[in-house]
Amino acid sequence: MALCAAAVALSSFSLGAEAARRHYRSHHHHIPDVAAIPPRTLPYPRLPLPFEIPGAQYLPLAWADVKGWSDDDHLAAYRTFRASCRSINAQAGVVEPKALGASLNEPCRTVKSLELTDDGKAKAFFEEHFSPLRISRLGEPDGFVTGYYEPVLEGSRTQTEFYNVPVYRRPSNLFVRGYNQASASLPNKGPVYRKIGRRKLVPYYDRGEIEDGKIAGRGLEIAWLKDPTDLLFAQIQGSARIKFDDGTTVRLNYDAYNGYPYTAVGRILIERGIIPKEEMSMQKIREWMAQNPDGAKELRRQNRSYIFFREVNLSDKDEAVGAQGIPLTAGRSIAVDKSLHVYGTPFFIEGELPIESERAKTPFHRLMIAQDTGSAIIGPARADLYFGAGQDAGRVSGRLRHPMHFVMLVPKSLDPLARGSRLPVPDPRPSEKIAKLFPQTDSGKESAKPAAAAVQGNSETVAFAGPVPLPMPRPAIESIREPRRPVKNHPHQQ
Repeated sequence: MALCAAAVALSSFSLGAEAARRHYRSHHHHIPDVAAIPPRTLPYPRLPLPFEIPGAQYLPLAWADVKGWSDDDHLAAYRTFRASCRSINAQAGVVEPKALGASLNEPCRTVKSLELTDDGKAKAFFEEHFSPLRISRLGEPDGFVTGYYEPVLEGSRTQTEFYNVPVYRRPSNLFVRGYNQASASLPNKGPVYRKIGRRKLVPYYDRGEIEDGKIAGRGLEIAWLKDPTDLLFAQIQGSARIKFDDGTTVRLNYDAYNGYPYTAVGRILIERGIIPKEEMSMQKIREWMAQNPDGAKELRRQNRSYIFFREVNLSDKDEAVGAQGIPLTAGRSIAVDKSLHVYGTPFFIEGELPIESERAKTPFHRLMIAQDTGSAIIGPARADLYFGAGQDAGRVSGRLRHPMHFVMLVPKSLDPLARGSRLPVPDPRPSEKIAKLFPQTDSGKESAKPAAAAVQGNSETVAFAGPVPLPMPRPAIESIREPRRPVKNHPHQQ
């Protein structure tokens, strides 16, 4: 009922206003032309913003502020970068949907015909084509590094009494949505299924089921090892060399996984109070597993992730091949989070690492090149440092779990400092001007208090304005209900 009354009042008011306009026009008055307010131009032009890496914070640096930069072997880093560029140049036209995108194409085109032999010129190359950018996870001061290597293991082509731990190639019934089952490259993250028949998909077997023989006897065995701990560490590293009694060697690389997230067995031993955190290393894990075979079996199954390998045609002199598809360089190649970074990106990593011994604090300042990835490598400032093959490399890499400073080398075309300087300065805040135009009042009278006040801080004065008064409320208009006119009834025409 109240809505009907309001509607009638509104319609009556509208009719009265329309009658007034008609009367005004009938007396030949012209409504004055009011200049249209020009649309306000946006203060910020549509410039492409500096690149963005999710969950990261950055700080542009000068080269002089990069600690240890001048002490590195830049020529060794240049040669590793040039190896990555061969792969990048071969994929010209491929757009990377990440922060760096295709920005590495420009410096890679330069190195194509630039074979340097002088360390000073290699250093000048990086300084000319890149800008240093300190990077870390949002809210954290440093990045984090671990190490990895290529294990060299003893094995057999056939199962024997001593060699009875199978090393499996990728099963044919392993399926990843969006990929062909025979695809040469499968992702190391996300769900993986076991295809039953033509349509039914179920999660693939976990480590415990595979160790219990779920895929045994299908001809998937590449080789056989003595110890399941050897297989576990080969899977963690993602590659291995297996030497046979006849002197031959087979080289294995990561091919696929079973879809379960990686669980660090070392962390479980720390949480259970078995090995103190400060003493944790790969060697400590191996020693505990050797002394506790039943506990080792249960511990392995806590890591449900399982890696399948493929044979690669490499000689004993060649290093393992990383995910970029090129041989890694010991001491210069790193594995990074592929969902955030582009292969070939240089990272200068600085800090102290236990290189000489478990308790040593060896200064480490080295330019590394992103050429590999891993399912446990997650975050913008997270790297796995590759140390080569064999026991010595294994001992060093097994000790690394350390915070380090990360400086990402960004191509000059993406320099966030240079691009940010082209953004215009925002308009000054109008608060002080408004405070002067609209001084604070009390009951319609000007208050004796100033409209703007100043607060003295330790080293600066901050001015703030009083509240801006609201406009006066609109007067209430009482509607007058007009008498209703009689309605004549018109007969319907037939």
